[in-house]
Amino acid sequence: MDKKTFYITTPIYYPSGNPHIGHCYTTVACDSVARYKRMQGYDVMFLTGTDEHGQKIEEKAKADGVTPKEYVDVKVAQFKKLWDYMNISYDRYIRTTDDYHVKAVQTIFNRLYEKGYIYKGEYTGKYCTPCESFWTESQLDENGCCPECHREVKEAKEEAYFFKMSPFADRIEKLLLETDYLRPKYRAQELVNNFIKTGLEDLCVSRTSFKWGIPVTFDEKHVVYVWIDALSNYITALGYENEEYDDYKKYWPADVHMVAKDIMRFHAIIWPAMLMALDEPLPKHLAVHGWITFNGQKMSKSLGNVVDPFILGERYGADAIRYHIMREMALGADSSFSNEIMINRINSDLANGLGNLVSRTVAMADKYFGGTLPEDREAGEFDDDLITQAKALREKVDGFVDQTQLNNALAAIFELVSRANKYIDETAPWVLGKDESKKARLASVLYNLLETIRIISTLLSPFMPSTMPKVWEQIGADKELITYENAGSFGVLPADVRVNRGEIIFPRIDVEKEIEALNEIIGKNAPKEDNGGFEAPQQLPEIDIEDFAKVDIRVAQVRECEKVKKSKKLLKLQLDDGMGGRQVVSGIAQWYKPEDLVGKKIQLIANLKPVMLCGVESQGMICAADGKDGSAVVIFPDQNLPNGAKIR
Repeated sequence: MDKKTFYITTPIYYPSGNPHIGHCYTTVACDSVARYKRMQGYDVMFLTGTDEHGQKIEEKAKADGVTPKEYVDVKVAQFKKLWDYMNISYDRYIRTTDDYHVKAVQTIFNRLYEKGYIYKGEYTGKYCTPCESFWTESQLDENGCCPECHREVKEAKEEAYFFKMSPFADRIEKLLLETDYLRPKYRAQELVNNFIKTGLEDLCVSRTSFKWGIPVTFDEKHVVYVWIDALSNYITALGYENEEYDDYKKYWPADVHMVAKDIMRFHAIIWPAMLMALDEPLPKHLAVHGWITFNGQKMSKSLGNVVDPFILGERYGADAIRYHIMREMALGADSSFSNEIMINRINSDLANGLGNLVSRTVAMADKYFGGTLPEDREAGEFDDDLITQAKALREKVDGFVDQTQLNNALAAIFELVSRANKYIDETAPWVLGKDESKKARLASVLYNLLETIRIISTLLSPFMPSTMPKVWEQIGADKELITYENAGSFGVLPADVRVNRGEIIFPRIDVEKEIEALNEIIGKNAPKEDNGGFEAPQQLPEIDIEDFAKVDIRVAQVRECEKVKKSKKLLKLQLDDGMGGRQVVSGIAQWYKPEDLVGKKIQLIANLKPVMLCGVESQGMICAADGKDGSAVVIFPDQNLPNGAKIR
């Protein structure tokens, strides 16, 4: 009987710059899911690649004095090097400059044209070159800029071909609202309101103002619009309309497309419309995640807030970086990156948690039994609770992985790590080891710990593939014992298991020293230009500590957020302030969307007198800094701080 298949994809990355830590989440997350599914016995196809056409690539290549193909060849090599370094186990890598893809896209374009879904017209409107996106006037942000990257758009007018979207509006609305296609579900209504209820406009699918693209075969002054080109990769990479591969019937429809929120609409609306027009099955799920942000801003080379993942990996290991970015990112929300958050996470979970558990257990087995446990055992208090939790873990992790909630999967695994460390404190092996009559009890305690570590490390191995084999070696788990089936059972290790004490799996990091070192690295990456015209405001008159003490600043978490009616500037936020909750109104609507703030922790001035703003009561104020462009930049504290914590 053939294995059950599983097809997962990242978006294909646009190689217009060097890869950085902000690029890593989608690929690392998809890799972890792919590895987990392989462990479960699935026949997995994991696809990633690069989207190499478009005006921006053409312009960058010209500026560098090379051809577009020469430019992307260099960038693709950099991405592949990063994926190799991060242990990405992709099964197939597609480049949109691959001959088979080019021919297949031309066939797809021709078929849509022949079926009457593509027609010639003239495009007049707004175009964002960095995003390769066309926008209507109503879709621009409040400053008349691109609603995704908030950069300036250009007037565009040229002959173009258009794809009819309106015939698919009702079906797409049902797909978004009545199925579990889109994850998280709350984004579905946003898409329907912004793009379908207002009238699903036809999509410009060709360009004539540049040449770096796939030529339209029947009108070669046109090249295929980048999103028709890029989105088709998910099926052309399987052999759709080409002879390079023959996997389409085997793997399609995709089980999961995973993308960042800035390209959500292309995958949630345009891609399903294309497939509907081609009479092809739709993907099963679209998982949308947020951005890795730095001080509330999306990571960007131009902002100088990029940390090189190679440097981080060299300092802490690729698995520690993989763990950190997956543990911090809740599906649908942004994840704030900072030196402190990363190092504290590595120390608390990996060094103090898992690393400490492995080291203590192996060291005690070595100290009290010379490394080999005796078969004489004695059960006791606390055993059942640990064993029950360990045996239940696999089912929990399965559920979270199936929902692409990887942060929750990791949280569940580390709950068992914490329980095992607590079990050590409860059973006090160092006390048992002093009494010869209690050696059987001690052997039972240590065996239970080794078995728990085996289950933890087996389920953790898809997320941290380089480190877990080191754990297995130390706990004496032969490779054939490390299986998905065994992860649901207790008592798999031989009774006379022999441990092999080795180096510390996750050394504890000196926080202050590392923060200083990483801040220096970030400083070196900062743009060398002047301060962009920004001048720090004049310092206010000095105050006494007693004056400062009157200001009550607290950590609060945004539970709900929406725009204030009749106001373009105001957002209404419902906060969990650790004191019963409150409502705050803030003038940040032109810089933040409500969904960008939900789940985030902010700094709240808690003891301001309530005021009415546009008829809505505000019970405090959110702390924000002046951006150099006049924007307000919300200050996000450490997301691990408890709600209500006082900021001093």
